[in-house]
Amino acid sequence: MVHIAELPSSLFAFLLLLGACLGDARNPRTPSVPPSTEETVETYTNYYGYVKLTGLLQSLAQKYPHIANLSSVGHSVEGRELWVMRITKDPHGDAPGKPKFKYVGNMHGDETVSRQVLVYLVEYLLTQYGEEPRITELVDTTDIYIMPSMNPDGFEKSVEGDCGGNGGGRNNARNEDLNRSFPDQYDGTTVNADNVPEVTAVIKWIQEKKFVLSGNLHGGTVVASYPFDDSAVHRPQGFYSKAEDDKLFRYLALVYSQNHPTMKTGMPNCPDSQDETFNDGIINGAEWYDVPGGMQDYNYLHGNCLEITMELSCCKYPPASELHKEWDLNRESLLAYIEQVHIGVYGYVKNAVDGAALFNVSIVVASIRHNLTTGKYGEYYRLLLPGTYNITAAAQGYTPMTVPSVVVVEGKATELNFTLAPVVNEGVTATTHAMPAPNGQNLSSTTTSRPVLPPELQPVQPQDFRHHGYSDMEVFLRDYSRQFSSIAHLYSIGRSVENRELYVMAISGNPKVHEHGEPEFKYIANMHGNEVVGRELLLKLIEYLCHNYGTDAEVTQLVNNTRIHIMPSMNPDGYEEATEGDIKGYRGRNNSNNLDLNRNFPDQYFTSNETRQPETIAVMNWVKSIPFVLSANLHGGSLVVNYPYDDDKEGLSQYSRSPDDDVFQQVSRAYSQENPLMHNGHPCKDLYPNEYFEDGITNGANWYNVPGGMQDWNYLNTNCFEVTIELGCEKYPWSKDLPKYWEQNRRALLQFIHQVHSGVKGTVSDIRDGTGIPNATISVKDIHHNITTAGTGDYWRLLVPATYYITASAHGYIPLGTYATVSKDHVELVDFNLTRVRSDANGQSPVGPQPTQTPSEKAFQSLIKNLSLSQGLEQLVTSTAMESRFRYRGYKDLSGFMQGLTLNFPKITSLHSLGQSVEFRTIWGLEISNKPGEAEPSEPKIRFVAGIHGNAPVGTELLLEFAALLCINYGKNPAITRLINETRIVIVPSINPDGREQAVEKQCNSLQGSTNIHGRDLDTDFFGNASQHVVEPQPETRAMMNLILDQGYTLSVALDGGSLVATYPYDKPVQSVENEVTLKYLAGVYAKNHPKIHLGNTGCSNNGQMGNIPGGVMRAAERQSHMGSMKDFSMDFGHCPEITVYSGCCLFPAAEQLPTLWAENKKALLSMLVEVHKGVRGVVRDKSGKPIVGAIIVLNEGVRVFTGEGGYFHALLAPGNHNIEAVADGYQQQHKQVVVFSNEAASFIIIEFDMDNRILGLPREFVVAGAAASMTALVVTACIIWCVCAAKSSRQKDGFHRLRQHREDYDDEIRLTSMGSKKSLLAHEFQDESESDEDTLYANKI
Repeated sequence: MVHIAELPSSLFAFLLLLGACLGDARNPRTPSVPPSTEETVETYTNYYGYVKLTGLLQSLAQKYPHIANLSSVGHSVEGRELWVMRITKDPHGDAPGKPKFKYVGNMHGDETVSRQVLVYLVEYLLTQYGEEPRITELVDTTDIYIMPSMNPDGFEKSVEGDCGGNGGGRNNARNEDLNRSFPDQYDGTTVNADNVPEVTAVIKWIQEKKFVLSGNLHGGTVVASYPFDDSAVHRPQGFYSKAEDDKLFRYLALVYSQNHPTMKTGMPNCPDSQDETFNDGIINGAEWYDVPGGMQDYNYLHGNCLEITMELSCCKYPPASELHKEWDLNRESLLAYIEQVHIGVYGYVKNAVDGAALFNVSIVVASIRHNLTTGKYGEYYRLLLPGTYNITAAAQGYTPMTVPSVVVVEGKATELNFTLAPVVNEGVTATTHAMPAPNGQNLSSTTTSRPVLPPELQPVQPQDFRHHGYSDMEVFLRDYSRQFSSIAHLYSIGRSVENRELYVMAISGNPKVHEHGEPEFKYIANMHGNEVVGRELLLKLIEYLCHNYGTDAEVTQLVNNTRIHIMPSMNPDGYEEATEGDIKGYRGRNNSNNLDLNRNFPDQYFTSNETRQPETIAVMNWVKSIPFVLSANLHGGSLVVNYPYDDDKEGLSQYSRSPDDDVFQQVSRAYSQENPLMHNGHPCKDLYPNEYFEDGITNGANWYNVPGGMQDWNYLNTNCFEVTIELGCEKYPWSKDLPKYWEQNRRALLQFIHQVHSGVKGTVSDIRDGTGIPNATISVKDIHHNITTAGTGDYWRLLVPATYYITASAHGYIPLGTYATVSKDHVELVDFNLTRVRSDANGQSPVGPQPTQTPSEKAFQSLIKNLSLSQGLEQLVTSTAMESRFRYRGYKDLSGFMQGLTLNFPKITSLHSLGQSVEFRTIWGLEISNKPGEAEPSEPKIRFVAGIHGNAPVGTELLLEFAALLCINYGKNPAITRLINETRIVIVPSINPDGREQAVEKQCNSLQGSTNIHGRDLDTDFFGNASQHVVEPQPETRAMMNLILDQGYTLSVALDGGSLVATYPYDKPVQSVENEVTLKYLAGVYAKNHPKIHLGNTGCSNNGQMGNIPGGVMRAAERQSHMGSMKDFSMDFGHCPEITVYSGCCLFPAAEQLPTLWAENKKALLSMLVEVHKGVRGVVRDKSGKPIVGAIIVLNEGVRVFTGEGGYFHALLAPGNHNIEAVADGYQQQHKQVVVFSNEAASFIIIEFDMDNRILGLPREFVVAGAAASMTALVVTACIIWCVCAAKSSRQKDGFHRLRQHREDYDDEIRLTSMGSKKSLLAHEFQDESESDEDTLYANKI
């Protein structure tokens, strides 16, 4: 489906998509309870359950139809209406002129005072209208919406008198905390419509109504809290997270608290926290405690609405006898707070030509970096404290209008109207002049002139031009990040060789996270340290964007709709070596290792032996972690834009065309045409008189060959299109010339950013539930270059104007294609809704028993899906940060550490001795689970092991830190808690403790300690057959063999050292590997979540390991082939895939490197905990429901797994379609097809067996009938023979003996044939052909 119009906000579009199923909140729902016409007299002595509340509200709406209108904005999980009472004059219309206000109560179902006081407020407003002037004016001038209960399901579960909230009604019916479920500015939380329909409904309501002010009523203490509710660091408490309108929020919170007799004291004296106090009865939300995903922050950031949270009572669900007192305490505060919706400024924005209302115009207040937008009637309400302000109205396609010195007085709001003139180039132009009138009214006049253009507010231009050294640049960047924190975020992607930060400034309306639908753009400069113009231009660009945001329409539009990443210096070390005035020299060009960074990237045609540099690695990781769409690399030494390809497969200087050559030419010209010198094509006449570039652009290889260039790597390995821009003939010009360069390039820099909004964009979604599909492929017919969707299914595909056939495809989905016409003036919106491939062979709906999902199981699937996305896993990494003091632990320290974990976390840990080493050191195994020691056959089991080589102890320390992370975060971090609850984790940190005691720190290549005390390399000692053992296995080996054989593991991860690569089975030399695709995929999951391994360039010069390893993954035998490895034993005898990760080139690095190594491996280790829940799992049973233990599950006609206790099985599989056969003695074979998705939890299937009534492959009835006929014929034949041969007894006896002998041989053949099916399957179970007692024992165990 092709959408031809862009929505004004990408986030708005996403949230509307989630909320679409809920219908139009403006239309009242059909009442589920008949309305009562009986007048209700309020007694303040009873709580209203859902049914009574519904009847009361309907009765009031019927009684006061001239000022009351009851509607529902959606349903709860259990189908209860989310009632909203609208109270205003003419409540059924939708005319402008009154600001919209809302109260929401009972968000937490067991916090019930809010529910009741809002009911009382509804009654009070309705009954006092026309009686009390204050109420009458308030209702006449304000559009008031009151939702007494956002969580009616939770209320029904709650128990009166439960002050502490122990009754279980806080969350909704799917056990989700509604005040942790809104999109969050720091964590990018997304709304799951299935789990929180209440949140989805409220989001849709907020977006539709454009509320101005709101209150969210809670319970549990007595205080008013205000945004922000959380911070980027997520400190549990004590961190003041300031909003742009912090002073205004404090004022609004004080209005409520100072009118509440208890709240204003700041001493609620709650029994469970008697020492807790709040200055003036108010507090910043995050300073109190961190609340990610809260509603009040969402209102402020995405809803035009300022909201605070009021905690009304210490007891969450006090006895009903307390209700009258609570109403008396809160009545004045509730009314006074509503009245604050009338402070600040308000007005309309209209078109200066025809007077039409302008929707979605930004209202910008100078010095307050938080804008709001106009409604559909062009109306706006901007709450402000008394003062004098410069206020601007800005909209795309219109000349912004600024009114200076607007005076806001206390009490009544100031009216300020705007008329905006369209931007035109010729003809009749409307010119608008405005000034505030003495009475606060805005006087505006519109005249017509020809051809005078409207006066424009000129952008603020940078003034201070100089060269910035590293320290100077760092101060500049930090200062702008601090000053403009709402749109600018400074971060580092890594460090240079000399340990300088590689800084990037992100500039956007929400600069810290990728927002769905918003493209990512980047500028990189100073890759060659002596080419400095780009460095200074990018610093000036940061300054220009920050200072003009909100006042300049172009800048505001770009920043609001693009996430712009600016890296001023990729080579800060080289810059420090370069010298001012260098025209065409080389000093400082390379990095500190004297390598050219623009020859250091992997190349499509040539392989380089140069070590990948830290700057290069940092950029490669960065570009792969963010879905960049367009990029430019700023250089110096000429004046031209060059585009891919940069080199040619023959190594010649000739045109090397990429599949997107037209696109590259288009974006290149967009830059060159805006540069007054570049487009002429004669860049440096004095230096290179014969050089000419038509239109100021050139194909890179056609100019000169550059193997290993950054722009080609971007295009070939990511979604990002990059060009290289040469900014001037002099590499390091004098600082006095810098203003000239800014003037020549400032328009071009902006115009190039605009190019990211060309071509097509959209979302690829699952048609079942609308969730985005990550890593879906977008292909364009006849252009052989595909791109993939980002984490939430959004994509951007740059194209030149034309009509294209575009296809979206993804693993497990039916591809979908459509035609789209791309124009040059806007991006075309093309969404795809993909249908899943059926799980059966014929495309029919599955037959047989189907598993049902509980809400808890659905929630866990949602968690796995979220953590499968890079952003979700990054959030988990960030949220589990803890202080650590890394050091190497000897055997005693290690034992004490593990025992300490079991003592401190006894409910989730169990420590086992797996055996002892030669020198009698215990080999410890730590189980982490919510039920350690108990068999839970339905849960996957994962094994983490390290230290098989004692001289490589990094893995040991990583696993100890990993164990601590899991234990410490259990019960605190929801994701970690759920993963532990659903997984059995076994950690073996040191297989070879004796060798570890012999090893020496800081020895990168020493073999001392690699073997056990007998000199045996333990990774060559794992043999399944006794005949393969020259001697008995070592005690350490035996301990691990027992662990592998005794436990049904799903996945094993082994950590080692000495390389930087992830390997998969086998270590032994084999021609082919069954299920290699899956094994390689599992190793790839670890590698892609490791910042270095996935790059594929190890750079281990200390051990001779060099070259490029695709994806950082290889078959173990290709690295170093050997027999008897633990990995192979796990595969062949434990039926468990094991990958080995080599975490670094140095075997035993200095302890100071451990924090870095932990940071590199933390995300990857967590990803394995997520991955173990994927693939396919299920249960095998017979028709009566009896589980079948020991059934064989054959995957893709190769790999076999076995059902365990309860008939459960779990097999990890690569994403895609897979065939499954189930075989069990005495039952008919069963066949299934399953689809495995890369970002979803394992599909659960049920396999039911029928009894196998076949004999020799034929129906039992046919065989029995045939046997009977044969027996009859045999008897008849025997009688005939007996009669004919009666006279010859000796010959008769001999003939009968031979017949009987033949019959016995035939019976033996039948017996062997009938056993063939199962025996043949078991015969292939082991790859070793030799048999042994151990084989027989293990086969019997199966």
